[in-house]
Amino acid sequence: MANLAEEVTAELERLGIPYCVIGAVALAAHGAPRGTMDFDLFALSTEVLDPAVWSRLADRTGVDVRRGDPQDPLLAVVRFTGEDAAEIVDIVVGRGGWQRGVLARATAVRIGTRELPVATAADLVLLKLYAGGPQDAWDIEQLLGACEPGVVGEVDARVEALPSDARELWARLRGSTTRGGD
Repeated sequence: MANLAEEVTAELERLGIPYCVIGAVALAAHGAPRGTMDFDLFALSTEVLDPAVWSRLADRTGVDVRRGDPQDPLLAVVRFTGEDAAEIVDIVVGRGGWQRGVLARATAVRIGTRELPVATAADLVLLKLYAGGPQDAWDIEQLLGACEPGVVGEVDARVEALPSDARELWARLRGSTTRGGD
């Protein structure tokens, strides 16, 4: 794990802000590795949107708060860029509702030198369905190919909480997969 990621997660923990690892690092933790240059975290606390919260990291990183518009599935993204610009940590800030369960179900996984909360495979699928991009669909297919068959049933049980376009994407992907899960 990159040093910047260790610093950001330690600061989240110091502040008592619930979070979990998502993105490529979480995919790899579930057996579906994908190359990436960033480290993605998920949170719901709007406290992370205040640049002053990150003052302890100010000498180490740039902090850029990017708020989504009202139609955006995300409330915001907080991007931390390391001194050499190669280290990037994003905190994806969700809007709440069904996303609260993502944080509640996260499980501790050793990443680098630390144990960090990582979104479950089913929750990664749900977040990627919600995002709905082509890379997200590819990630879902890779994840379903690598994880336990029961993940499909878990997603089936929770997908109704997502918007119709996410449910339609799941139906298409579910129809194209040969994995069981029910």
